[in-house]
Amino acid sequence: DILKVDQVGVTHNFFDLGWHSLLATQVISRVRDAFDVDIELKDLFESPTIAQVAQVIERLKKGQNGITLPPIEKIDRKQEPPLSFAQQRLWFLNQLEPESPAYNIPTAFILEGALDTPALEQSIREVVKRHESLRTTFADHGGKPVQVIAAESNFTITHTNLSGLPAEESERELKRLATEDAKRPFDLADGPLFRVSLIKLAAGKHAVLFNMHHIISDGWSVSVLVSEIVRLYLAFTQGKPSPLPDLEIQYADFAHWQQTWLQGDALEKQINYWKEKLSAAPPLLELPTDHPRPAVQTVNGAQEAFELNAEISAAIKNLTKQEGATLFMVLLAAFQTLLHRYSRQEQILVGSPIANRTNSKLEKLIGFFVNTLIMKADFTDNPEFSELLRQVRENALEAYAHQDLPFEKLVEELQPQRDPSHAPIFQVAFVLQNTPMDKAIELPGLTLKPVQSDAASAKYDLTLTMVEGPNGLLGSMEYNTDLFEQTTVQRMLSHLKMILQAVSENAEIEVDNIPLLTKEERRVILYDRNQTRRSFPSGKGVHQIFEQLSAARPEAPALIFAPAAESEAQQWSYAQLNAAANQLARHLRSNRMQSEQIIGICMDRSPEMIMAMLAILKAGAAYVPIDPNYPSERIRYMVQDSALRILLTQKHLQQQLGVLDLNISLIAVDEIWPAIIREAAENLNIPVNPENLAYLIYTSGSTGKPKGAMLHHQGAVNLAMLQKDAFNVGPGSRILQFASLSFDAATWEFLMALLSGSALVVTSIQTITDGRALVNLLQAEQITTITIPPSVLAVLPKSELP
Repeated sequence: DILKVDQVGVTHNFFDLGWHSLLATQVISRVRDAFDVDIELKDLFESPTIAQVAQVIERLKKGQNGITLPPIEKIDRKQEPPLSFAQQRLWFLNQLEPESPAYNIPTAFILEGALDTPALEQSIREVVKRHESLRTTFADHGGKPVQVIAAESNFTITHTNLSGLPAEESERELKRLATEDAKRPFDLADGPLFRVSLIKLAAGKHAVLFNMHHIISDGWSVSVLVSEIVRLYLAFTQGKPSPLPDLEIQYADFAHWQQTWLQGDALEKQINYWKEKLSAAPPLLELPTDHPRPAVQTVNGAQEAFELNAEISAAIKNLTKQEGATLFMVLLAAFQTLLHRYSRQEQILVGSPIANRTNSKLEKLIGFFVNTLIMKADFTDNPEFSELLRQVRENALEAYAHQDLPFEKLVEELQPQRDPSHAPIFQVAFVLQNTPMDKAIELPGLTLKPVQSDAASAKYDLTLTMVEGPNGLLGSMEYNTDLFEQTTVQRMLSHLKMILQAVSENAEIEVDNIPLLTKEERRVILYDRNQTRRSFPSGKGVHQIFEQLSAARPEAPALIFAPAAESEAQQWSYAQLNAAANQLARHLRSNRMQSEQIIGICMDRSPEMIMAMLAILKAGAAYVPIDPNYPSERIRYMVQDSALRILLTQKHLQQQLGVLDLNISLIAVDEIWPAIIREAAENLNIPVNPENLAYLIYTSGSTGKPKGAMLHHQGAVNLAMLQKDAFNVGPGSRILQFASLSFDAATWEFLMALLSGSALVVTSIQTITDGRALVNLLQAEQITTITIPPSVLAVLPKSELP
């Protein structure tokens, strides 16, 4: 990369997007063709200033597009300067969310050494005096924003002394102050929009916090700010005057110039290019997220850092030489490949910021110049990576040649269907930094070390930032925490590394064939998760395992009936529930019930319902659950289809079922309970084959008539064991019986609880269907496990869930 380093160590890239000698060669070729100028590549390398390079690019770009730009000139300060297009967007967003810190630009330094505090303060005030943007606020004149530039500044620096605190406490307090400052919003109308805090940490150690609103600044401006403060500090500590030359123009002049020239044919040519380029692009990059996208876009964020070792970094750079591309292009193509593989969309749009200071007069200004270019990649027909890279290269060069159209104006002209849940046109960004941000600045007797801020915000769904470090490529993924979990982003970055490694080894590989999985992921997915072999209880029925638990833990709670949270719950131990089920089973056997006979259960939620399920199994039969709230025709169909002869029910349901003319024996368990409890309470020990039928359950019938699904004891036992492990339940767990008796989830709850030593909690339908009553029950009965649909969970007051 072609780099220029000024005397205080602030590095600027020859091109904003990380171009290297390939692009320089193309610049040379195009300048020759357009202007018949004999210019060589070395002329660019030997250019003493970026300004000369910018002039070449500007001539090339405007010559290609047939656009002749007017010069930027000073405007009369008596008129109210307009806002630039970029400023207009931020002003409008600020009207919607005036307390948002999303567009703060915090920067922090640790100062180690002998600090001349008066010289530093004088330097900062001189910079404020020098740049109108640092003295600018924004007024609303009848709904139209204008810049208000103060002639003089009453700028003050906040001082804090932490030197009396222990070192660790001082560091914690510094972090708190920095975070607090980064999140403190600016008032665009009252200002100031630039603030500085100087914090003394110890003798010979200070911290300085700079913070500017994005409406008056950008990333390049931060470099200008620091560079000028350093140069002024050097001069003032030596008693010399300011070494900085007067600025030819100010940001207000640029804003007026931009609003004046970007219209008519000049605007139309730029817009036509972007309209054609983005015509087939989808409005949203649909990445799989961990959480549903909020209805209104949020800026809550975090960052995840990563690095590529020297071997992979060297291989990537070698690929740039082989394919005639830049590092920016290769990294962008790999990132877009990752996004394509995750979303399966063929058109991938990524935003990428550029400094947008193509006029040499803008180079030393503090202001909001940065523009965003849309980098498009088309994955139709599964291209080879080398083919994709050529496409990305051409698209990037074209985008750079059409950078004059501000992104804000592009959105206004394209008029995409606005959705407040996401940013328009693109939702993912990519940045290639010129140098690591932790580079120290050395001054006589003083060292300035940048401190990475943690503002915990994210302007987009994802932003990948890459930079070349001393031992390889370094990166950071900024992500919206309302969409993604940290583990997901970590996995995403590991897949990006896999892509970069694969294409650096073979650029001819098709993008859909690039391996994503790491060795660890392949092991987990292909081997670990396929090790499903495990031992299950063999030769035992559901009730027999329950009997074993009853013998081992007779006093443990097995069944709790709590009709409502405020009512007193009834409780049965494993021994008591086992005895009651044995008594009912014996009563059923005395009525000539046969093994594997199907017995119906049609009951409201109650202890008798659970006892009946166990008793039927103990008696060697199988049960079919029937919801008493089902329509008459459905109940009649299930009785006839399953060939029921006996239906266990409750006294208050007998009349309802009797009128259906079912021609079966109806047994109201609660009505005959006095007779049942005279039966023996010991286990029946009826032989059961694991292949014997345990229950018959009917489908919903949504595709036609309901169909009965049969499950044997062995399958039911295996299901219970798997559920036990999956939900981590056992002695001490309390499982709510939430589902309707005729729904398969009710069987999971019944089996999972009573075959794991847990307690099964049964409640009324009134409690189940009342959100407040349900939460009260969960708290009162200390429920640990519940299976509920998302629609129910959505209406529960989450802050009160146990």
